[in-house]
Amino acid sequence: MSVAVDIAAGDLSRDGLCVLRGALDPAAIGALAADLAPSFALTPMCRGVFYGHRTRRFGALLRRSSHAEALVRHPPVLAIVERMLLPWCERIALNLTQAVEIHPGAPAQLPHRDQDMWAGPKGSMEYLVNVMWPIDPFTRSNGGTRLWPGSHVDQDVAELPEDDAVVPGLAPGDALLFLGSTLHGGGGNLSGAPRRGVIVSYCLGWLKPFELQWLVYPPAIARHFSPELAALVGYAQHRPNLGNVEGQCPSILLGESVPEYLGAIDALRPDQEAQAAAFLADRRD
Repeated sequence: MSVAVDIAAGDLSRDGLCVLRGALDPAAIGALAADLAPSFALTPMCRGVFYGHRTRRFGALLRRSSHAEALVRHPPVLAIVERMLLPWCERIALNLTQAVEIHPGAPAQLPHRDQDMWAGPKGSMEYLVNVMWPIDPFTRSNGGTRLWPGSHVDQDVAELPEDDAVVPGLAPGDALLFLGSTLHGGGGNLSGAPRRGVIVSYCLGWLKPFELQWLVYPPAIARHFSPELAALVGYAQHRPNLGNVEGQCPSILLGESVPEYLGAIDALRPDQEAQAAAFLADRRD
């Protein structure tokens, strides 16, 4: 796996996007699609030119289908994402899970960079990595995602020629990864059928996520997740001491009972622990 991860991470860093062919068994995507079918049928069309009047979107996929975890915790995908983001954080976090259905007649979406939802400095760091998992085959004619390779290099450029965009052909089981700094947008659906897909997005662990994971997956739901999945959706501290509950790791909320009074416990990086210990030692001398 390490060689494939190295190659994909290199492509993602160079081009701003990469494709993992056959990352999952198409049957797993089919099972996920079956679970999501009622939500696709009942969710109203979006409102607004960005989300798209001919588009359906809904989130919270981990509580809509048990099959969503296979996408969220896909080992090679997580390894690639961590390669991209861990230089700027201690741990990554789940930014969103979202199902998208682009209907016939939907126009192309405004090209944009997803990282622009955060107002921090751009060009010196990456904020997130998106992963698109097709439910239906993605083509240029049915609204497949348009991306501008290399657009992550000069992030002051807000618009590039449409002819420079690529639309990777994707089949169920493939995964399209692209940086939050990569210019992209959904395509216009010129076909006669809807195009469905799932977006799983990961961000720096100290950022406020696009989808508020703690509200989408409150303790009553998250306590049934594996510890790894619970940590990914936010039930873990980001050292030093960020995202705590009464000074403790928020995973304390996932137990059968939560003490009414909690004592704060340090969650420091090793270098900070050493610095604090040295400070105290100097005072004792």
